[in-house]
Amino acid sequence: MIRKVLLVCLGNICRSPMAEGLFRQALPEIQFGSAGMTALVGHGADPIAMQIMADAGVDITSHRARMLTDAIVRDADIILVMDDLQKQQISRQYPYTRGKVFRLAEAANQDIPDPYRKDPEEFHAVFSLIENGVNEWVKRIKSIG
Repeated sequence: MIRKVLLVCLGNICRSPMAEGLFRQALPEIQFGSAGMTALVGHGADPIAMQIMADAGVDITSHRARMLTDAIVRDADIILVMDDLQKQQISRQYPYTRGKVFRLAEAANQDIPDPYRKDPEEFHAVFSLIENGVNEWVKRIKSIG
């Protein structure tokens, strides 16, 4: 049974907070968290990400970036990353995670690019990829029970 899901990106201010917010709304009975491989520790979510999420009815204004650590990784039942490189890095750095690290857009066989410091159109495109990935994982998680 999946009780704790960890979302990982690089800075933990754009992609993983957006995914975390969507998951929290869709599956409130499960614990979701996020972290960054090179996190901007203590920073809030990117303003563009916050606006897109607000437009989607999800509030991520209280988010604060945190660094990916061994304790956070060990605590997660499943870890969802944004791209294949992150998947490989986590599997190398934390060998015990093999079999529980997947790309968020795994079903579409797709990486989700980093929109950091890009224009709002990039953020909207990334949000769409994240939303599709979250929807697919929500189905999978619900089917597991």
